[in-house]
Amino acid sequence: MKTTQAAARFIRLNGGSINYTKLLKLLYLTDRQALARWERPLTGDVYVSMRNGPVLSKTYDLIDYPENPEHVSPWYRFILKQDYDVCLKGDTGIGELSNREIRLIDEIHETYKSYNVWQMIDICHRDCPEWNNPGDSSYPLPVEDILMALDKTPEEIELIADEIAELNYIDELFLYCETN
Repeated sequence: MKTTQAAARFIRLNGGSINYTKLLKLLYLTDRQALARWERPLTGDVYVSMRNGPVLSKTYDLIDYPENPEHVSPWYRFILKQDYDVCLKGDTGIGELSNREIRLIDEIHETYKSYNVWQMIDICHRDCPEWNNPGDSSYPLPVEDILMALDKTPEEIELIADEIAELNYIDELFLYCETN
């Protein structure tokens, strides 16, 4: 729900609709900045390098593929894809987001609000050295690569990556318990 609330905030700040590729770039840059500042991502998503830059893999799938009735996501209750844009269907609230996460989303929005989707792609290509061009495919983008690009030490990278893995495991356990 946290990723859905973060995406909804970006959509709302953009007037209720945004190009989905730009949204993916904003969410990636938010996670990247959260890793730099707090040594943990905001979304807990998995990253991949795609031709147009790094993206949040699970969020990309939510945007690009229709709802799977076996794996219901709050995303589909609140966010709708229309051609190349996503728009809000309802109010997600912000209860899952901390005040500092809201401030970070607002800061990222303010920094990039005037850039179009192609400029956002160029920014991610230029400013995210962890990204590798996979051509027409995609490559996993380990959080360790992002942390290395953020100049974390090997010791910091190991500790942060382990903590993120543990947090993701706990999230998956809760999700499993909620759906069973």
